[in-house]
Amino acid sequence: MRRRSVYNTRANLGGRGRGLGRRTMGRRGGGFRWKIMLLFALGAGVYYMANQKSVPFTGRKQLRTMKPAAEMQLGLQSYQQILNDSQVRTRGPIVDKVREVGINIAKAAAPEDPGFDWNFNVIDSNQVNAFALPGGYTAVYTGIIPVAANDDGLAAIMGHEIGHALAHHGAERMAQQNLQRIVGAGVAMGAGGMDVGAQRAVMGVFGGVSKYGFALPFSRSHESEADYIGLVLMARACYDPREAPKLWERMKQASGGNAPQEFASTHPSPETRIADFKRLMPEAIAIYNQNCRNNISN
Repeated sequence: MRRRSVYNTRANLGGRGRGLGRRTMGRRGGGFRWKIMLLFALGAGVYYMANQKSVPFTGRKQLRTMKPAAEMQLGLQSYQQILNDSQVRTRGPIVDKVREVGINIAKAAAPEDPGFDWNFNVIDSNQVNAFALPGGYTAVYTGIIPVAANDDGLAAIMGHEIGHALAHHGAERMAQQNLQRIVGAGVAMGAGGMDVGAQRAVMGVFGGVSKYGFALPFSRSHESEADYIGLVLMARACYDPREAPKLWERMKQASGGNAPQEFASTHPSPETRIADFKRLMPEAIAIYNQNCRNNISN
């Protein structure tokens, strides 16, 4: 009804008004402004190159701007909030075992430890989950204990989560999101002279490329990197690394095969992880044999 009213008002203005209306409606947007996009791309490149850090264990170069002290402060705040909102188990065999394994993994991480304030808690929940926040603030959900099955499986789980924290993956994700915002602003301004439909199409393409070509692959690479770090840590701590691929067989069974296709997921598929663990196993066994004289394996 509103559009009809505007049209009728213009029609009543006479021939001049109608002509102005036709010219306005028929106007087309311009093309994509590549010079603006180039300026933002250069800015993103400078931001990326100026904030390169090395990941412990792997040596990979990562984009990271946050100081470790700031990471740890955010980690502590998030940890306290999660514990306050959860049912925390304070005693019992599971609590004792989680803390024992956690302390052993933390000791194994000593050469790469940036000064974490290690904490290990158990949360009563059916979730098959665990996490470690920057600063070493770690929690294991009771729902994952049956999947862990044994001390070695629990070490694989906790080593992986602690690997995320030691690799500063949270801070890297924040920096990557800032990089995406810079590029996204450039794309939006570059498309600003186009008509609305073309702008939407350009931003839709950018969103798809950003998600499937950047964000999700980086998330999967973080998971694979944490798998590797966790494997090294559990081997250093004298937990049998050969349990890691067995754990992921159990994780696959626990999920009921309902995981999304790998390209659309934040995590590698169980099959990919199992294959990666088997490829890395000779290195892990060598570390295990070197550090655990009483448990020599082949």
